[in-house]
Formats: sequence, structure tokens, C-alpha cells
Amino acid sequence: MLNQSFASLPLIGRTAELKQVCNLLRQDSDFMVTGAPGIGRRTLIRSAAQQVGARILEIDCLRCRNGGQFLRFLADGLTEIFAPPQELALIQQWSLEKPLTLDQSLAAKARLVWPTAPSKEWALFESLLALPQQMAEQLDCQVVVVFHNFPHIRSWDRQGKWETYLREEIQRQSRVSYALIATVAEPWVYASQLPVIQLPPLSDEELAPWIVTTLDAAGLEFDQESQALALFLSYVQGHVKDTSTLAQRLWLDHQAFTPHPPGLIQAHHVHRAMMTLVQDMDITFESLLLLLPPTQARVLESLALDPTDSPQASAYIKKHQLSRGGGLQGALNSLEQKGLIYGPKSGYRIALPLLDFWLKHRLN
Repeated sequence: MLNQSFASLPLIGRTAELKQVCNLLRQDSDFMVTGAPGIGRRTLIRSAAQQVGARILEIDCLRCRNGGQFLRFLADGLTEIFAPPQELALIQQWSLEKPLTLDQSLAAKARLVWPTAPSKEWALFESLLALPQQMAEQLDCQVVVVFHNFPHIRSWDRQGKWETYLREEIQRQSRVSYALIATVAEPWVYASQLPVIQLPPLSDEELAPWIVTTLDAAGLEFDQESQALALFLSYVQGHVKDTSTLAQRLWLDHQAFTPHPPGLIQAHHVHRAMMTLVQDMDITFESLLLLLPPTQARVLESLALDPTDSPQASAYIKKHQLSRGGGLQGALNSLEQKGLIYGPKSGYRIALPLLDFWLKHRLN
């Protein structure tokens, strides 16, 4: 049972970032948005696209295990954002000269189809990637193509051919804005002068009004005589997704236990909700640790217990029995790229509050 108050997260705060992204879209510019998973990167781009009236096509590269799947997601995204009959007719006309066809036999929706032949994938890739620009020109509209987890393309594009062509197309197309989403920006992003919008955690001042209002709409309020709200904010650490998840659990607990007086959240309710939440995620977090190389798992546990600005310091290495030199730095870089920790700009610490709480509780 879910409460719809928490089902769809709005854009919270981010006024300056929203203005920046809207300006970039109005200029048909490309850009990258970085930050921890669940911090609001996609919500920011969707909000900006809606504000400027652009159509948005999203592809999660993490879900693509090969070039064929990438093409499938791209093709399905195109028929979704150009779904009206008159627009599908343009795609139908375009497809006559391409190695694919528009199948409209299904009542549910039209779909671009092609013979399964790996040797034809590159020609399909070039054709499909050019289609958004062509449609935008014909319809006099703007298109935003969002690549989520963009670096993951390298898991199957081992020679970098597809990624290189994508980067060139990003620079070339004028009516399509490419928005890349990643945890951190790599050197090539800055070398290409691609604007980077980094999303840090929200401040308590930005987050508190939303959570108070949202819980109020669900019939709950924080007890002003306790530290319930302060404890809640300390647990979620400005992380939007975990804020919503903990709020949902508070609501579920209220349905199950009915605090007294009804609807009043006290500090122990917040703590109980956090404890049961991370207990439910125990297997997930245990699996995550097991999948990490031992060096990275050790660094992650050390940062959970002891966040620091200088994990490379001799005293810190000795205290937590970490490896020295390149092994430590490699582990830090990898954990940051995976979105599990914040790097030097924010101080080395766990980026996911629920994981952070679970690790502390497990290690203590």
C-alpha cells in the first residue's frame, strides 16, 4: 500500500540549477548533470524540458547490455515522443530509405523494427541517432535526449566506437539537446567544454518545508516538542529519494501502529521507521558489499564510521588499516564513480543515507 503523496517527487529547491538548465535548453546546448543516484538529476532535466516545452527521450545506459538493446531503447523512445499519427507518418516516410520499417499492426503503439543482424547495427545506429534532429526540423520543435548512466556504455562498447560517434553527434546536432547524467564528470567532458551542473545534497532549509507539507497532506505532523524533524533531516542528509522513502515508511508505520495522539510523529517513530527500513534492505546492502572488491568495501566501511577530508593521510590509513598509494586512490575513484561516496569537493563520505545508516549500525 502506497500513499500517492510520495509516489511522484517534485523538483525541490534547485532554483538556480533549473534556471541554468532552462537557459541551456533554450540555446539548444548540450550539458551534463552530475550527482549521487536519487539526488534529483532526472527530475531537474524533466522539469526544465517541461518548462521550455521540449520533448524528452530518456535512455538508461545501465539497462543496455549490448548495441542491439541500445538501439531498441532508442527506437522505442523515438516512437513514444513522436506518437501522433501525423508524426508517425513522417517516420514512416523516413523509414522507406532505411534498413528498418515502422510496424503499426499492433493496436497499442507503433514500433520501429528491423532484421536481427549484428552487421547492420552500425547503419541503424547512425540512422536512428539522426532521426531526432530531422524530426525537430520538420516539426519545428525541440528535443532533449537524456542518457542516464552514460559511462556504462563502455561495458559493451569496448573499442569506444559508439561512444566516440555519440560525442561527435552531440556536438553536431543543432535542434537536439543532449543531457548526459553521471555521478561525476570525466576529463573528456571538461575538455569538450560541455557545461556541467553538479547537484549537491539539499540543505535542511530547502528540504524541511517539502517534507512537512507532504506529511501534513498525508495526515501526519512532526511533534514540535521533540526532535523528530531534526532527527529525520539528519537521517536523510539532503538526499531527495531517501527522504521520500523514509517519509513513506513513516506513513506506513502510522497505518500499522497509529501513534498517540493520532498523526503526531515523535523522534522514536522516526528512528523506528529508519531501523525497519534498513532492515528490509539488509540483503540488498549485503549483496552490494559482496560485489565490491575487498579494498573498496574496506574503504566504504571506513568512511561510514569516520568521514574525512583526507583519507590519504597516514594517520587515517593506519587507523583503518587501508592500503597505501594507488590502490587506495583507485578505490576512492571507483566508489565515487559508482555514486556510493562523495569525493574531495564535498569531503569523503557515504553518498546514500540509507546505506550510510545501515553500515554504521552494522559496524557498531
